[in-house]
Amino acid sequence: MTTPDDQGTESLLVVSAHAGDFVWRAGGALALAASRGERSLVLCLSYGERGESAKAWLAGKKLDEIKALRREEASRAAEVLGADIEFLDAGDYPLRESAELVDRIVRVYRRAQPTVVLTHPTADPYNGDHPAAARMALEARVLAQAIGYDAPGDPLGAPPVFFFEPHQPEQCDFKPQVLLDITDVFGVKRRAMECLGAQEHMWDYYTDLAKRRGTQLRRNAGPNLGLPHSVMAEAYMRLYPQVTGVLK
Repeated sequence: MTTPDDQGTESLLVVSAHAGDFVWRAGGALALAASRGERSLVLCLSYGERGESAKAWLAGKKLDEIKALRREEASRAAEVLGADIEFLDAGDYPLRESAELVDRIVRVYRRAQPTVVLTHPTADPYNGDHPAAARMALEARVLAQAIGYDAPGDPLGAPPVFFFEPHQPEQCDFKPQVLLDITDVFGVKRRAMECLGAQEHMWDYYTDLAKRRGTQLRRNAGPNLGLPHSVMAEAYMRLYPQVTGVLK
């Protein structure tokens, strides 16, 4: 893994409940970071081996085989996106919150020193692992800031947190407050999605979603940006207030 001094000062951390979540929901952001020469790290709390690997179970694979499969798929996807990746193998369905797991995430924050954090929204009635991951990511961010918290490394600053779009946004209190233009790197994101053979049914869904969010981006950007007719985008929500000297 790269260290904070290896490249530029900007650093992106994605905290993903399962091995595929970061690709569908934040692959564009990761590819954009790589295109700018910025560091990024994906932290997968689980492999999604029980709840998000139905194709492998139906093929008769065993638990250890499925974990290895999902690790290999996610690692290839992260490589395509230009990101480092780590796995905590905390289990899924359910992903259990614990002080020990939060502490492990704190240590990743301290080591990676991210300037931006992406994770799940804190509500998802369809998948309790997602808000569990978000709650732990947020708690760990606060603890990593505390100078007295017993973990290696310097205290974390105050990186902004963005929630990426869930699979059922209307049911998760998700509002697309931030639309990220990923047109130039969507081909990279699609190649990363195609690394996830265990969830092939998601490839076209998230391609279509990027088109819809791109239409919204173009509408909200106004007529003067010279955007092409076909724009691809990802949607995010911001948790903490934006600090700025100019409203725009």
